[in-house]
Amino acid sequence: MRVKKFFSQIYMALIFIFMYAPIVTLMVLSFNENKGRRWSGFSLKWYGELFQSDMILSALGNTLLIAFISATAATVLGVLACVGINSLKGKARNAYLALNNIPMLNSELVTGLAMMLAFIAFGISFGYATIIVAHITFCVPYVVLSVMPKLRQTDKSVYEAAVDLGAKPVYAFFKVVLPELMPGIVSGYLLAFTMSLDDFIITHFTKGAGINTLSTLIYSEVRKGIKPSMNALSTILFVSVLILLCAGTYGPGRKKKTEKREKVK
Repeated sequence: MRVKKFFSQIYMALIFIFMYAPIVTLMVLSFNENKGRRWSGFSLKWYGELFQSDMILSALGNTLLIAFISATAATVLGVLACVGINSLKGKARNAYLALNNIPMLNSELVTGLAMMLAFIAFGISFGYATIIVAHITFCVPYVVLSVMPKLRQTDKSVYEAAVDLGAKPVYAFFKVVLPELMPGIVSGYLLAFTMSLDDFIITHFTKGAGINTLSTLIYSEVRKGIKPSMNALSTILFVSVLILLCAGTYGPGRKKKTEKREKVK
């Protein structure tokens, strides 16, 4: 058993090394004084060059704006979809849940091409609106996946009791059901935000001329040659996404545990 456990730990360590060694290398090179791969001293000049570039700052602003709007709209639509799906029974509910899972299993290349062809078919000009609509479309299923388990855990009798006591259905939902769903909603929002922030393929097929996000900008720069400022940009993106994911994963859970401990006391 000890030998089996030892080899399993070695196996997991190798997997994480192959996953994160390139990212660590990129982060180290972002602090390298020279452009080469050899370490020549610690420096922050590539970060300074990064924040002096109007092109990069414009792409950063576009990325954050699109991610914020897309995540907010996807969260609202996802919560409403969860309420609607949860009200169904039997095969109907399972059918809608299966339909919700298809976009997550589907290739982003297919989704991007489908969205592009749909916009062309309806004569819609490509721009910020098409990117946001496309991002909302592929982010909603992830919100549903995060919120639905919390909705199933809620006690329906509490909502029904609030309605019986004279509260209107909408008021009872916001005061009784929504607070119970908040951990799932926060996780879904952060997941949708990071998915929109990192997306390249769907953005590439639905963006208009002259519009760049960080992902499309990095792709265009890669074809010309990697600049050290791109290493700095990638480092900032990785750290930002890591912080958001940690906040979404551990934040709601710790809050809930604290509330339970207070109730026990």
